[in-house]
Amino acid sequence: MGGADMLEDLAPYLKPDAGVQILDGLAVAPIDFKNAYTWANAVYFDNHVWASEYFRACHRDDAFKDRWQAAIGSWNDKVIVDVGCGPGNLFATLGGKPKALIGVDVSKGALGMAKEIGYMPLQADAHNLPLVSEFADIVALNATLHHCDAMATVLREAARLVRPGGILICDHDPQLTAWDWRGLGMLLYKIRLPLYRLFLGHAWEEQRHRMASETHHRPGHGVTSALFLSILKPLDFDVKLYPHNNSAGAETFASVMGRSKSKYRMGQILSGIDPDSIEGALSLMCIAVRGNG
Repeated sequence: MGGADMLEDLAPYLKPDAGVQILDGLAVAPIDFKNAYTWANAVYFDNHVWASEYFRACHRDDAFKDRWQAAIGSWNDKVIVDVGCGPGNLFATLGGKPKALIGVDVSKGALGMAKEIGYMPLQADAHNLPLVSEFADIVALNATLHHCDAMATVLREAARLVRPGGILICDHDPQLTAWDWRGLGMLLYKIRLPLYRLFLGHAWEEQRHRMASETHHRPGHGVTSALFLSILKPLDFDVKLYPHNNSAGAETFASVMGRSKSKYRMGQILSGIDPDSIEGALSLMCIAVRGNG
């Protein structure tokens, strides 16, 4: 797809004053890379080796696919916006034939990979999306909010894009109550860093940059029910929340959370958190349907 064709395909969805232009085969909106978290994400996912490993390893398992397909069904003939699409994991896993599939990310390298599998790539800041309001059938944020500086701002921006009757879906963001580590659990978290340096060798550089990109994936950070409800309910969304441990597929919607990995369970137990409780579920999935006004 040439630059002119790409801009023509995106034009119906872009704000008139968005300032989007075609650079290096991508649609590019103005971004403030002075923000340390925005820069950290661009650096990590611009590394082709790291982005390729992320593409192969993350959000590609059967439980993930089962959970998402049960949540939103087919993408066929729908207008989709994947905010924080990275190298395209979501579409690579779910497949389908969308009417339009817009992938938004700050990383040119990741967007180049996403373009190869069918995304219309748009380099833009999720805090200030250059897209018109209320046009998308599905807006997806998968493992996105915790990579952003202001999660509430990004959630509100993403919600703005959803048409009446459309769906906003968020998943794979850490649930605050599960990550409220303290005492011995917090000590375990802190001592893991020197252990990483000692045992990971050359892989430590990748680990260090990945952690820098995950702004809110650490003890004391994460999403809450209140975050989703306080922003989405006033915008006329019907909000459903599903805590889970990433190992659960469609059974998530029958209140089966799955079992978390041992390293997380240990940290939670040492912090006084029950890893098998709703509060101990590592992720909090949000499925919100916009009312018809």
